[in-house]
Amino acid sequence: MNTKDTVNREIHRLTEQLLNRQSKDGAWRFCFENTLSTDAYMIIILRTLQFNDEALIRQLHDRILAKQHSNGAWKLYDDDEGNLSVTVEAYYALLFSGYSEVTESPMRKAKHFIRSKGGLQNIQGVLTKVILAATGQYRWPASLMIPLEFLLLPSSSAINFFDFSGFARVHFAPVLLLADQRFSITTDVTPDLSDLMVNRANADPDFSIRAYRGFGALLGEIKTGIQHLVGLPRQLHELAVKKAEQYMLNRIESDGTLYSYATCTFLMIFALLALGYDKRHPIITRAVRGLSSMLCSGNGHLFLQNSPSTIWDTALLSHALQEAGVNPEYPAIQKSTAFLLANQQLKLGDWCVHNPNPVPGGWGFSQSNTMNPDVDDTTAALRAIKRRIALEPAYRNAWNRGLNWILSMQNNDGGWPAFERNTDKELLTWLPIDGAKAAATDPSTADLTGRTLEYLGNEAGLGIKHTFIRRGVDWLTRYQEEDGSWYGRWGICYIYGTWAALTGLQAVGVDGQHTAIQKGAHWLLSIQNPDGGWGESCRSDQLMRYVPLGASTPSQTAWALDALIAVHHKPTPELDKGVQRLITQLYEDDWTTIYPTGAGLPGHFYSHYHSYRYIWPLLTLSHYNKKYGKYS
Repeated sequence: MNTKDTVNREIHRLTEQLLNRQSKDGAWRFCFENTLSTDAYMIIILRTLQFNDEALIRQLHDRILAKQHSNGAWKLYDDDEGNLSVTVEAYYALLFSGYSEVTESPMRKAKHFIRSKGGLQNIQGVLTKVILAATGQYRWPASLMIPLEFLLLPSSSAINFFDFSGFARVHFAPVLLLADQRFSITTDVTPDLSDLMVNRANADPDFSIRAYRGFGALLGEIKTGIQHLVGLPRQLHELAVKKAEQYMLNRIESDGTLYSYATCTFLMIFALLALGYDKRHPIITRAVRGLSSMLCSGNGHLFLQNSPSTIWDTALLSHALQEAGVNPEYPAIQKSTAFLLANQQLKLGDWCVHNPNPVPGGWGFSQSNTMNPDVDDTTAALRAIKRRIALEPAYRNAWNRGLNWILSMQNNDGGWPAFERNTDKELLTWLPIDGAKAAATDPSTADLTGRTLEYLGNEAGLGIKHTFIRRGVDWLTRYQEEDGSWYGRWGICYIYGTWAALTGLQAVGVDGQHTAIQKGAHWLLSIQNPDGGWGESCRSDQLMRYVPLGASTPSQTAWALDALIAVHHKPTPELDKGVQRLITQLYEDDWTTIYPTGAGLPGHFYSHYHSYRYIWPLLTLSHYNKKYGKYS
């Protein structure tokens, strides 16, 4: 069987599988699997609230325990030696559950690993520190003692709360409130982790804060701004407490979660307890129910998603199926696009603070997300509905609103962010928090800029003759790495960024012989694995340089191939070898097929999209077939 026949066979097989997995409402619901921190936090919050759902706690316990490695540690990804923060979280949650004892072998091994890495005082994860502090295991870090009055600073201040990214704000509001109150809560079953503090003489959680030279400047700007506020100190503090409370309450989604994220929902629950809310307050019980609704079952275990990926998966799969040849009038496509249409966000959200043209029309990541659209989900949804525009008038209005929203979100530097415009103040990266740059700001990135250009070129018919397109192209060429790659923020990592950049540049009409395109394509070919595929380690995200995985993954192989298909007019031996490897991977089921290729927070949060082994191979094979069918 030649390559063309093999590709057609796999396209047909994947299409049938996906059509059979569609939900009745038109959506596709695949698990969005993150690090086990969310499972650990769920156990901790349930036990702290004394919501003793034993069946759920036991299932989460068993999944965490099953993820432990032989050295006693828990990992962020397969080629990680073990992560101290995640190991502490797992150890704590297992003991808190009541289903593991400190004397048992897995716990003894975990304790040994934690102490061998310096103990609690060496943990880097800020959420780990906050959860431990809120439950009486850790002194509140000095780095979080930012005056709560910061929330009152106006936009005219040198720095204000809305200079942070939206993701940072919904986490910082409850964290700053908790730190302000020095809140901690324990129960009769709260474990005691004091024996994990290796060197009590250096037990200050922020003993290294002096190393963060810019933190003093950041704190100075905040205090200067507070000095200009009018009011007595006590009144201002009371106003700040109320501001933090209302900020959270005003962003609770209909399912009870804060901003549709599990992590900040946990923090909100602790913050409400700090404010005196009863453990059985309706807002808290609704939040717990909302968290429970994010549970997903995959690979034989139940786990908690940080935010279900329903909109993202549905948009990408609907588009991929149409690229594969499924007629836009086919019932599955009609249902999926109707689902997307119903979930377009038509009200203003926090994104409008920095947007001079606040006309809503974006899409978010989760179905429960109704106020936090993002650029990537919006272009994904617009790709999916494009072919419906000529068939139903309702889609024309949705398309126009979505397109205008995307154009309004372009940053002043020419690139595109994920959630909010121009939230990239360098001062915020001086927070003494590991990964502050990624968490606190939302800058232009190669993956968002490339993906947006690809949509604008291939789907909206716009090209480099347009000034805003040219500005995006200029941003991409300016931020290309010396080796020809691009760093991708929301996927792993240089393969992801290079794929998005190359497909985006090609779509808007940049000449294929342009130096940036040629260098990018050459780089991808230079890192192709001997088996024909591609694979990159999550360590790239931490070290900010390409680190080979030593094996091939389906999504990264598909990304690399898709980029090369966009660049090459005819199939090459390297392309065909890659396609064969990709097809082989579709029948494999090992660690490479579940390796996390979604990025969240460098060094702390990575994601395995269960949908990715279908979406990207189907899209890539379809593009191969469309472009090279006559050559195969």
